[in-house]
Amino acid sequence: MSKVPMDVVTDIFHRLPVKTLLRFRSLSKPYCSLIDDPDFTNAHLDRSIKTRSNLNIILKGLHLYSVEFDALDNAVPIDYPLSSGAGTEAFGSCNGILAFRLTDKNLALYNPSTRQFRRLPVSEIDPPPGDSCKSGYIFYGFGQDVKTNDYKVVRMVQFNKNDDEDDEGIFYDYEVKVYSLKNDSWRKITKLPPYLRFMFQFFYHLLHRRGYGVLAGGVLHWVMPPRIELGPRNRIVGFDLGNEEFIEVPQPECADKNYLLDVAALEGRLCAVCNYDQEKIDVWTMKEYGVKQSWTKLISIQRTRTITTLTFLKPLAYSKQLDKVLVEINSQKFAWYDLQKKKMRSVKIGGSPGTFGAEVYIGSLIQIEDPKRLEIEKQNEQDELKNRNRKKRYKW
Repeated sequence: MSKVPMDVVTDIFHRLPVKTLLRFRSLSKPYCSLIDDPDFTNAHLDRSIKTRSNLNIILKGLHLYSVEFDALDNAVPIDYPLSSGAGTEAFGSCNGILAFRLTDKNLALYNPSTRQFRRLPVSEIDPPPGDSCKSGYIFYGFGQDVKTNDYKVVRMVQFNKNDDEDDEGIFYDYEVKVYSLKNDSWRKITKLPPYLRFMFQFFYHLLHRRGYGVLAGGVLHWVMPPRIELGPRNRIVGFDLGNEEFIEVPQPECADKNYLLDVAALEGRLCAVCNYDQEKIDVWTMKEYGVKQSWTKLISIQRTRTITTLTFLKPLAYSKQLDKVLVEINSQKFAWYDLQKKKMRSVKIGGSPGTFGAEVYIGSLIQIEDPKRLEIEKQNEQDELKNRNRKKRYKW
């Protein structure tokens, strides 16, 4: 291999799985430098996205499991630094990086492929000044600001009055903070839309992990169900990770206005999932982000003998041939939906939990460790080695 030109080696390496590349790092220093180079890392990721390679499904139950997308056969428990005991939630995935929540103050980023782990600095939750209130439900989101190539975590905290106050229906303006991986710090967002105080609805957001933002077009999305205060319609609330501002996203024109709305993402495009009284579900995809006229109906599913109720459906990924879509149904099962035949075929995955939330993540070499911290640790190791050598010389 030493006689093979590096440009040929690079082209070959672009086509290899992440696990193979990680093993090849130990072959030689030039190979290690190539694989760790950010340009190579990004090029490998771009190819994986275009060819739908290195895809995995993460299952979120009491514990976290991973399933290889090409096989869809067995769920394997994910071993990660916060895996002792149940309770860890994965609230986002982007370019092979998972965002974890253990507690409201214990958040972290993790790359399952490289096993790099980074704990986020603690940012206290600050209630509105002068009000007797406490923090309530917390929304989370994670994604990439493509303009600056920065990864960001969004935390939205809803406040309500203390238990001794008789105003349970009153919500205050949210506290919204954004964490930047590049800066390794949190920033408070002060420009908030008035409708945000009506965002949370107990049963809607607690079911099916609807409080976790859906990433599409560089924007995180949540659904605000109809409220008396704002009128009888759903809203898709977006948070632009680039300019860090809230936006309202237009919805598809559905024939029947009486539906429960969910949002999802399919290959980076925003999807609107319209549920009609658990009898029928339509999935729309936005072909051009932000353009209302670009909404196109992709899937239409009705109740069947095998699926007696349709409480929830989430599109996950296209097949390699783009003729099918893998969907999660009722947080309990998977199925392939044939786009031509308009039929479903169930998929059984061994070792999966009874109920779960599913999300696609792509294996990648993206680095999330702090270079400064690694440099300090390396320097500390060198200093410790020098001290040990000095002690040995003194003994002699």
